[in-house]
Amino acid sequence: MFYQMSRNNTRTVWVLKLDIKKFFASINHEVLKDILAKHIPDKDILWLLDNIINSFPPVDKSNDRYFYQHIGLPLGNLTSQLLVNVYMNEFDQFMKHQLKAKYYIRYADDFVILSHNKQELINQLSIIQTYLETKLKLTLHPNKIFLNTFASGIDFLGWVNFPTHRVLRTATKKRMMKRIKNNPRDATLQSYLGLLKHGDAHKLSQELLLVNGDVF
Repeated sequence: MFYQMSRNNTRTVWVLKLDIKKFFASINHEVLKDILAKHIPDKDILWLLDNIINSFPPVDKSNDRYFYQHIGLPLGNLTSQLLVNVYMNEFDQFMKHQLKAKYYIRYADDFVILSHNKQELINQLSIIQTYLETKLKLTLHPNKIFLNTFASGIDFLGWVNFPTHRVLRTATKKRMMKRIKNNPRDATLQSYLGLLKHGDAHKLSQELLLVNGDVF
């Protein structure tokens, strides 16, 4: 999508990158149940899902020990992965059908909107903030709002994307090297080498092999 819009880097593409603050910890149980009820007619399934959601303990958000907010899903739980995507599907539909965002990509709580018009993205930001806060009880992370050109490099899902290539994020590279040093198993190495095939990372692949003690 990035490359399609830039037309081989002949047009300026603006990218608005956003992130939801404390995503899993902010999922509102009542909102989630309402969304599920809209799509699932079977009462037995809804009963089961309600029990799964209710099994996650409420969060004390005040000094009053009797005041609890029923929010949050445990990070890493398999049901959480499914439920947050159902939750965020509401936002996906809003972006597509109401905001009419033609170029929009989301993965979990990270998402980008692309446009040739910078002002259009600026105008959409406040609309997105309002929708998330009022409909889904979510908040954008104030320190993770980025508006830049594609040519400047867009950091998304571990890669920094440019019009002609993409490179691994520095923090991801450091974490990868540390894990290989601490856990030099072949399965771990092969997993990382497979990841690196998706970008311009031939030199980094060779560095991983050296760290692992392999000869190439």
